[in-house]
Amino acid sequence: MSISSLKTISLQRFSLNFAANIIATLWMLVGSTRAFSWVKPTFMQFALFASLALGSNVLFSWLAAENGSVFNEQGLVSYLIWPTIILLGGIILARRTSNQGMLFVPVVLWLVADTLSALLQSIVQFIGSQGWLPDWSYSFLPILFLILFLWQTLALLWIFARRLRMPWWERIIVLVGAVALLTIWQNNVADQPIFKQIPVQPVLEEAALYEQPRLLQQALNGIDSSVPGASDWYFMGVAGFSEQNVFRSEINKVRELFDVRFGTSGRSLSLINNSYSWLDEPIASKTSILQGLKRIGQQMNADEDVLFLTLSSHGDQDIVQLSNPPLEMDNLDAAWLREALDASGIRWRVIVVSACYSGSFIDDLTSPTTVVITASAADKMSFGCTNSAEMTYFGQAFFAESLRENTSFETAFKDASLRVSEREKFMGFEPSEPQMVIGSLMQTALPAFEQVLFDKSRPSVSSISADNGAIDNKSFTISPPIATGATSP
Repeated sequence: MSISSLKTISLQRFSLNFAANIIATLWMLVGSTRAFSWVKPTFMQFALFASLALGSNVLFSWLAAENGSVFNEQGLVSYLIWPTIILLGGIILARRTSNQGMLFVPVVLWLVADTLSALLQSIVQFIGSQGWLPDWSYSFLPILFLILFLWQTLALLWIFARRLRMPWWERIIVLVGAVALLTIWQNNVADQPIFKQIPVQPVLEEAALYEQPRLLQQALNGIDSSVPGASDWYFMGVAGFSEQNVFRSEINKVRELFDVRFGTSGRSLSLINNSYSWLDEPIASKTSILQGLKRIGQQMNADEDVLFLTLSSHGDQDIVQLSNPPLEMDNLDAAWLREALDASGIRWRVIVVSACYSGSFIDDLTSPTTVVITASAADKMSFGCTNSAEMTYFGQAFFAESLRENTSFETAFKDASLRVSEREKFMGFEPSEPQMVIGSLMQTALPAFEQVLFDKSRPSVSSISADNGAIDNKSFTISPPIATGATSP
């Protein structure tokens, strides 16, 4: 027989052994001792599946790693401990039974199962990184991955317990002990993946220290005066939390919408907290917010013009978080914001707060000349502030979708509430119940202001403001048709 024929036969046999080991592992995973009649525990199969298991686990760790992660030797060692232990178990078992054929059986079955498990986890991780998984699944995935890790080892122990005819009580002791040991082990090494992000203490560059005053002043100087006799809209956006890009992205996209579609270019201001924008955009602090409101108040006509103010961040009862390490910041509270707005002289206001518990801002911000829209009720969380998102749930529904398709804030709000409600229901989240309150004077003036914003016909609203004494000071609350929601705290 020729050498080429021998190579062909060897390759075919190797491929058949490869397939047989996969089938054997599937039998093992369902607890069947048929695995022993299929497994082909050769050294070459051991070497192949050891390489595949290692490669698939490296792939999963790489996919799961945050940006800036580096190879972690300790994580690799932590992974290699288990196949080494199982290989040693096979050696002991082979000597105990005087059957050298059992040497690679445990480790081959375990490595095949680990390869399949790691590849499955890699696929799930990739799908999740593309944003194709429901948000509720991200809290469940670590549990699923732990179950897969336990399953492959417990299934191996189970079929060997049956093969060795161990008493039922010994099987229970072995399985319970294995579950406890593996769970403790996995939890202890959870912070040692094969690829690990090295914690970096935020550092403020010296250049940023001097650039920030210039950036803020430049932004304030870029706010134009209003046109006499016409109603102008002014825009101000605040991204409060620096460690997640979704808030910066949302505010920048909303500003672009208002500047390009609604004509606020030259009358808009963004204050952004983000780890990567210190040299590009003025930060959002109480000081800069106060200066921004004061400048807009100076440039606008209090009787004719409107401010659209939107805040996007994490939140809690009566606060929107302002965070931009290493700088220490005070959070933005509702009472302070109301005082700042009143002190600025800005009369007509449309305020959107996209944060958890943002409904708690309503009482302090409500006035006869104000519209207040919040992403959630006072006691509800809102959703969508994941690292992979460009906008929060409410931001996407209200600004990116509903506001583009409607010509009034009320209809856009109701439409957005429906969209968010459907999304939350699909994800299995508790409804966040967005809120909208319209002041009594604004109830009358808003249609004309909206005509300016949406139709750009630019009528004056001074006649409406002149009659303000004839209208009482109550506000109108708009409730969405069904319970709804939108950013996590």
